[in-house]
Amino acid sequence: MDFLPLFFNLKNSNCLVVGGGETASRKTALLLQAGANVTIISPKLGRSLQDLADNQKITHKNRTFEKGDVSGYKLIISATNDRQTNQQVSELANEHNIPVNVVDNPDLCSFIFPSIVDRSPVIAAISTGARSPVLARILRGKIESIIPAAFGRLAELSDKFRPAVKSRFSDIYQRRTFWEKVLQGPIAELVFAGHEEKAEAQLQALLKSDTSEPCCGEVYLVGGGPGDPDLLTFKALRLMQQADVVLYDRLIAPEVLNLVRRDAERIYVGKKRSHHHVAQDDINALLVKLAHEGKRVVRLKGGDPFIFGRGGEEIETLMEEGIPFQVVPGITAASGCAAYAGIPLTHRDHAQSCQFVTGNLKDGSVNLDWDSLALPNQTTVIYMGLTGLPQICNSLIEHGRSPDLAAALIQQGATRHQRVFTGTLKTLPELIKKEEIKPPTLIIIGSVISLQEKLTWFSSDQ
Repeated sequence: MDFLPLFFNLKNSNCLVVGGGETASRKTALLLQAGANVTIISPKLGRSLQDLADNQKITHKNRTFEKGDVSGYKLIISATNDRQTNQQVSELANEHNIPVNVVDNPDLCSFIFPSIVDRSPVIAAISTGARSPVLARILRGKIESIIPAAFGRLAELSDKFRPAVKSRFSDIYQRRTFWEKVLQGPIAELVFAGHEEKAEAQLQALLKSDTSEPCCGEVYLVGGGPGDPDLLTFKALRLMQQADVVLYDRLIAPEVLNLVRRDAERIYVGKKRSHHHVAQDDINALLVKLAHEGKRVVRLKGGDPFIFGRGGEEIETLMEEGIPFQVVPGITAASGCAAYAGIPLTHRDHAQSCQFVTGNLKDGSVNLDWDSLALPNQTTVIYMGLTGLPQICNSLIEHGRSPDLAAALIQQGATRHQRVFTGTLKTLPELIKKEEIKPPTLIIIGSVISLQEKLTWFSSDQ
């Protein structure tokens, strides 16, 4: 171990920064966040430091560094471009046994700054011993993705109940088990969802009960996006990693499903065209049943749960049954697939509005507001419209759209299997007949498609 990780308490402590540039400004900002009193020694200040000085947030000594300047400080940072000054600051600080950091000069440092994940009061620090700051930042980014922003509030709740938990459980192992269940279960999720009062009430109830087991599970309606696992939100990934059971459908790409916790039970509830594997009412009932068993259930949906995903129906049932739930939005297919196909849904020269509609067949027909869809200067996105494509195109032509209006069909968009077919209202149905199309598909109609060839950027080989 090259450096011992430590956390300094700098509240109301006098700290010195030598230098007035942007590097000095970044270090000063960290010291101020830690509650330090900061003095800057520099004959010139950059804009951000000058603003701090003008607002009396720092003390500025408008001159160069002198030998006697190190006295009286708890911590010193040197951030100048002058090696001689930096070395002098380092030597004098060490003589006075004051921790010193010389930016980008690890040989002159008695301590170094880590990359920081700040979820105060939870702080995570990552260091490569000054060997690769970029690698430290990359690691920080990975950790940022799995630690919710509300982790600090969870720590504060834990601190508030520590005395009561210690009184309730005399055995250290019982306390540890209790906190593990609280900090990784429904109570924690209430905090993450912004329901601190409910979380506190449940924690109090848990302490008074004869068992530390939660009385009920929770359901998470998670938008799995259009297919690329990199498009998942941090929150979606976190909940997928802690789920006990996952209900998924055919719109979930295998690469996305593979990110679910390995030991989680997987239940397929998908629907195929003209065949419902599991009826929606049965899905709703299953969510309730699993939650009542105390399980954390992810209902993983392609795209976004509230855009043709029937998420509203599912949470209605959950609310009626008193089941805790969260909704995690996802990138809907219209946005994700269009972007990966190089088709902007709006463009000032082509479309000033965009409509999302479903092309589900009912009684052999597609029931859409054709007059609205036939309006000019807009883009129309049709979900689940593959079977009804000929009728859709003919109906739009009958209601005034030009047969030469551009149309596109995207197959398995935003995945390595993506294929994009472009044509017109007149030609696209015939073009599709000659191809072996594999759902899911998305249809886009509008003159924005004329930009597709120029704007294409994604390759299925990526």
